[in-house]
Amino acid sequence: MTSVTTTCRDINELLPPARLAVQLLFQECYKAGIRNIFITETYRSQGRQKYLYAQGRTRPGQIVTWTLDSNHKSRLAWDIAVGPPQSLYDVATLSRVGAIACKLGITWGGDWVVSIDRPHFEVKSNWAIHKGYKLEGQVIVPTSSAIKVQLILEDNMPNQNEKDDDKMEFTNKTTKAAVRDFIKQVVDKKLIDKSWLDKFDKGEMTTGDYEGLKLIITQRSN
Repeated sequence: MTSVTTTCRDINELLPPARLAVQLLFQECYKAGIRNIFITETYRSQGRQKYLYAQGRTRPGQIVTWTLDSNHKSRLAWDIAVGPPQSLYDVATLSRVGAIACKLGITWGGDWVVSIDRPHFEVKSNWAIHKGYKLEGQVIVPTSSAIKVQLILEDNMPNQNEKDDDKMEFTNKTTKAAVRDFIKQVVDKKLIDKSWLDKFDKGEMTTGDYEGLKLIITQRSN
């Protein structure tokens, strides 16, 4: 059983509509040039909700939540923060994300009249992608400021090379540069060692390696 003091940042712990909404929101933020945002919490058990609610009331600290009945426990809500060079909860950046969320039919806590909660986003269980929008490729949703939001376009995803196991190949130089930049970011932040980047540069990285790499990064950035 997970401790009430442990924060979950895994979008896979959300229900499918919320998980899809997160990916679409981060995609549209990426396209708008907002690439330094990251997830700070997704699923929250009722036990953790009670623990957080007690902070600033029966437990020392500042009040961090106004309710015992959060959509986090329903796996339909998530919180975000802003990475450098802005402050963690930069109002201007969160407001820009909130405006994008509104267009996507995602509820933003910054629009609430009572108990404004700018880092908070949520959807209903029947949420669906609005007409005119779609996931255009693979969206890398960061769980720490060490990683930037990335969008790997579907049409330019690395293909499996049937003649040489499953080594990654790219049909587009921009996509290849984006993947390399992503790997270099996490190497520079010391989440992984440089051998991963060397492997990519030598053309020896397989699609399986890349999927495993993303799992390692998710675990180490939480």
